[in-house]
Amino acid sequence: MLFRKGIDPRCAYCQRGAQINEREVACVKRGIVPVESCCRSFRYDPLKRVPPRPAVLETARLTEEDFSL
Repeated sequence: MLFRKGIDPRCAYCQRGAQINEREVACVKRGIVPVESCCRSFRYDPLKRVPPRPAVLETARLTEEDFSL
């Protein structure tokens, strides 16, 4: 999922931007912009993108019947 083609462009994971804080990015082209903005110069940098955490399996609700055929 980290290297998929259909990435929504965001300044937070652009090669031309450097994250200043949680809400702002310093862009080479546009200056200081919000992390969710983007422009035509977007270049994806997969090392800057943090993928969502995987779902946690809730084993407390499972019973023995859930595993029998």
